[in-house]
Amino acid sequence: MAKDTILIVDDMEINRELLKSIFEEQYQVLEAGDGQQAIDRIAEDPDRLCLIFLDLLMPVKSGLDVLEFMLQQNLIQTIPVIMITGESTNESDEKAYEYGVSDIIYKPFAANVVMRRAKNIIELFEYRLGLEAKLKERTRKLMDVRRKLEQSNDFLVNALSSAIELKHLESSEHIRRIKYFTRLFLKYIQEFYPKYGISDVSASFIVNASALHDIGKFALPESLLLKADDQLTEDEESEMRKHTIYGCRLLEKFKQEDSEFYQYCYDICRYHHERYDGSGYPDHLAGDDIPIWAQIVSIVDVYDELVSAQVYKTPHAVTEAERMILAGECGAFSPEMLDCFELAKAELFAATEGKFSFIDRSEHEGFES
Repeated sequence: MAKDTILIVDDMEINRELLKSIFEEQYQVLEAGDGQQAIDRIAEDPDRLCLIFLDLLMPVKSGLDVLEFMLQQNLIQTIPVIMITGESTNESDEKAYEYGVSDIIYKPFAANVVMRRAKNIIELFEYRLGLEAKLKERTRKLMDVRRKLEQSNDFLVNALSSAIELKHLESSEHIRRIKYFTRLFLKYIQEFYPKYGISDVSASFIVNASALHDIGKFALPESLLLKADDQLTEDEESEMRKHTIYGCRLLEKFKQEDSEFYQYCYDICRYHHERYDGSGYPDHLAGDDIPIWAQIVSIVDVYDELVSAQVYKTPHAVTEAERMILAGECGAFSPEMLDCFELAKAELFAATEGKFSFIDRSEHEGFES
């Protein structure tokens, strides 16, 4: 609907007629003789109003009462108001501007000046509202794209996770635990380490990406995967370590241009065996060169391996796993990761000793995207 109507509010008919004569050739004109009539006119069809001329002092309800109504209805941002007054004070002018009027014109006024100031304000509001409408539409389209991307990401994660499970590379329980533990660590990173700038949307991506940390094991023979670490020959250990590289090569086949999610998947897949002191693999990164999301998956993967039963080992008690991690027996982790481990310890232990009975439910809780 076009904004083509000017509302003139003044208790003096002669003032209304004067303003009407200035604008009636170019605009539809409505009139109101007091504040209550003005409120009624505005409420009838606010979307058609492109400008309101509003007297300050009127019977029944004043111009300020009309402005109060417009504020309550969130109309002062979409309908410009020019206050017209013959008895102005600094206090009343300041109050009018506080309410959001666009301009104040003092009686008596010159027709050509009123026309020019009114048209400038109308054009300014039309331009601003047009920009806001474009921004809303662009935001809506971006949200649609993000929603489709998230659906695509979810499909990819579920498909690859199922494939990992079917090949017996990792159990579905392990994947769910890694996602849950990653979510848990992210909660504390967001709360206590805002320097990393991880938003809720990014955290949701990171949790999903964590499920693909060992996707590179597809490229390894099952006989190798079933061996304990201390049973591997030097060549076998070297080949086992290449699963980080193989995983990245596989992910490249699913790469989406400028995808934040892909970058998290890539970083986690490649760097989740790096260690804070540079002793990890495959690139021997150290310190903050290791992305924080890869550091998170690194420590939770170690913890889960320690406390989980495998065909080649029995699980450690949670307190023993804690001791080994804090003592550096499983590689060096950053002070932030060890701090988060301490913060999350009670929840980690509860999940582990409760046999992860609530992890399926938790997958649907937490971060909003």
